[in-house]
Amino acid sequence: MQAKVLKVNDGEGQVLLTYKRLAAENGNKRLEEAFNNKEVITAKVTTVLDGGLSVLVDEARVFIPASLVSDVYEKDLTKYAGQEVTFVISEFNPKRRRIIGDCKQLIVAKKAELQKELLAKLEVGTTIKGTVKNLTDFGAFIDLGGIDGLLHISEMSWGRIENPKKLFKVGDEVEAFIKDIDGTKIALSLKYEEKNPWTLAPVKYAVGNVVKGKVARMTDFGAFIELETGIDALLHVSQISKAHVEKPADVLNIGEEIEAKVVDFNAEDKKISLSIKALLLEEEPDEETTEE
Repeated sequence: MQAKVLKVNDGEGQVLLTYKRLAAENGNKRLEEAFNNKEVITAKVTTVLDGGLSVLVDEARVFIPASLVSDVYEKDLTKYAGQEVTFVISEFNPKRRRIIGDCKQLIVAKKAELQKELLAKLEVGTTIKGTVKNLTDFGAFIDLGGIDGLLHISEMSWGRIENPKKLFKVGDEVEAFIKDIDGTKIALSLKYEEKNPWTLAPVKYAVGNVVKGKVARMTDFGAFIELETGIDALLHVSQISKAHVEKPADVLNIGEEIEAKVVDFNAEDKKISLSIKALLLEEEPDEETTEE
């Protein structure tokens, strides 16, 4: 083994040697070279500290701050105890005993490479599987295996979705198709064209047809009637009854099923207008005949 002479005579006629100091000096030389050459180092975590991790490279100590351990916030670092970590030296100042390791930039670089490879394979229109990573009021972020895709609330169903959290939870597996790719931004959709309810709507809801639906929501000017998932029609307040109606809520209830006549169909704007009043007026002659 190699050692360094500390004293020629320790007072008892013996030469005092040190292995640790020599190893540390050699370790510092190695770390300096790694710093200059941007070399990647793998070493075992010896101590978990409040502010980060301490690793030993040939008896030379390297400190990895908590903010540089990962590319995401790590609340509990104890899981790294005794584990090997891979890092680069981002700061080297042995005189001040400041040698800083950085795992984060390697993780970020690796993810960027994976994203690049994945993006090269993706095409608009293709179906892809992923896992729900995060949920917000406006949509769900889906982990596609190295890159995230956004499934906007408006693309989750042909029907009306009030809150993504009612439809998905973190960890759910989702199969969707790629609607658009803009740089690293991927827009996903579950609104498959073959399931588009508006495809058959011109026939099912042609002007003059009598249809049934449920009151989905109401405003002062009318009620929106859900004819089927993805298709709502407007029942204007003036078309609810032959008698004057001040507000839809005065005569209708959410969830109530109604029967009405289609009085207008606009395929381009996807708008349908209904009338209970027109249906009632049509029935009047029959009622008069019955009474006579």
